[in-house]
Amino acid sequence: MLRLETIICTFSVLSVAARADFKARNCSEVREACIGKGFSFAHVPLQEIPGEHLRVCPQGNTCCTQEMEDKFGQQSKQDFENLVDEMSHELRSTFVSRHQRFDEFFLELLENTERSLNEMFVRTYGKPYMQNSEVFENLFAELKRYYTGGNVNLEEMLNDFWSRLLERMFTLLNSQYVITEDYLECISKYTDQLKPFGDVPRKLKAQVTRAFIAARTFVQGLSVGREVAQRVSKVSSTPACMRALTKMLYCPFCQGMPAVKPCKNYCLNVMKGCLANQADLDPEWNQYIDAMLLVAQRLEGPFNIESVMEPIDVKISEAIMNMQDNSAQVSYRVFQGCGQPKPAGMTRSARGVSDVFNARFRPYSPEERPTTAAGTSLDRLVVDIKEKLKLSKKFWSNLPEAMCVEDRVTAGNASDEECWNGHTKGRYFPEVQKDGLTNQVNNPEVGVDITRPDTFIRQQIMALRVMTNKLKNAYNGNDIYFQDSSDEGSGSGSGSGCTEVCPTDMDGAATEAPVVKADRSGPVGYSAPLHAPSVALPTVLALSALAFHRQWR
Repeated sequence: MLRLETIICTFSVLSVAARADFKARNCSEVREACIGKGFSFAHVPLQEIPGEHLRVCPQGNTCCTQEMEDKFGQQSKQDFENLVDEMSHELRSTFVSRHQRFDEFFLELLENTERSLNEMFVRTYGKPYMQNSEVFENLFAELKRYYTGGNVNLEEMLNDFWSRLLERMFTLLNSQYVITEDYLECISKYTDQLKPFGDVPRKLKAQVTRAFIAARTFVQGLSVGREVAQRVSKVSSTPACMRALTKMLYCPFCQGMPAVKPCKNYCLNVMKGCLANQADLDPEWNQYIDAMLLVAQRLEGPFNIESVMEPIDVKISEAIMNMQDNSAQVSYRVFQGCGQPKPAGMTRSARGVSDVFNARFRPYSPEERPTTAAGTSLDRLVVDIKEKLKLSKKFWSNLPEAMCVEDRVTAGNASDEECWNGHTKGRYFPEVQKDGLTNQVNNPEVGVDITRPDTFIRQQIMALRVMTNKLKNAYNGNDIYFQDSSDEGSGSGSGSGCTEVCPTDMDGAATEAPVVKADRSGPVGYSAPLHAPSVALPTVLALSALAFHRQWR
């Protein structure tokens, strides 16, 4: 009997103490914290109430109503999405701004090069050039169409340019004859044998194809990175993730501890569970970044489109001069293969070159490079983007760690005993899970179905995989769109066929203006009679000499 009275007495004392403690824990701090965060609840308890109605937070005594827990769930989803958006903002901005800068640079470089060539040739040729300028206009239009994503085979397009130029030049150099369309078609059959422009077309084709493939693929790579970053950063929370976020971020409110922050390892498990699919993007993302860096190296070196485009008018002029130097032999061999064309039935007086052109230019100085496109240079752009790309590696797997820092979500490492562990204030003991979907099978905080990968994330992984393949091809000078296995020993259709570093054919410029002879009345070493070229020849000669203006200035 005495033992029973003792137990009853003890129970009564504990009950009184519990009631006293219960009454002491009011919810005023919770109310103030909710107001500070902008919540507008119909009712916030003045003091703790029984929590049987709660579905996420602990169901003991609580400061939360059902309405509060529901709104906390909605807010935790918004907080999570905003945090991911904030953390990925710099990454997305990098790809958006660098894509825009590179794109503007390459397009302006093309426009500047075309304008420079056109202005110089108009001053030099005048009307004869303007009557044939569409050959060059078409060249630049096709280069721009290729760069902007058009279905253009660079090698075929460049071959066509040289064929058109040969037709125009042959007609000018043989203006004393009637050159018909059928005759021009016959000439084109002998282009490879004649090599009227010397080795310039082969060298320029290698330079242009590799540089344009690298430039276009690099900008496409920036575009893909931009799109993937923008899409993946728009996260969608699963119900299990929302429950875990609510429990981590707002259940402390319900426990009357709104100022207590989550433990770091607790936060890491929640974020690794919620971002498991995003972390699976990382391996493919890292390979994509590595491939971008490799192509960036090419843009700095042998595939530098800026160094290819700036002297392209000089290279074309060199080709024209080769044609002029060998005009008699070329004409003789064409006449042999295609027959002697009919005379035009009119005579023209020929002038010496000195009557048309007698100027000499000083040597071209590297310090006098034309103003670069978009107010910058390719080298500066590439150095900048390389640093940004390196920083973006492992971004998606590092995202939980970046989010779970003291100034954003957690209480920090220094507060292991003073943080929210999901149940109360105290140390968090479970082990932190590894990254990725399959590693979340035993995540203590987020229920993750590892058998159902996120389809949307898998689409982004595939997009990165395809882009990485294109970048690897571009690194080797090959265009993935035009693989031509019939071109033995030279690789693919729009590429150079190089598998390692391909040397750039950049011939050194001479130091004096070329000496052009006026007398080109007949072939050297051939006995077949050829008529003297008309006045068109000295005009073309003058053009080629003046076309070296940029080289000699």
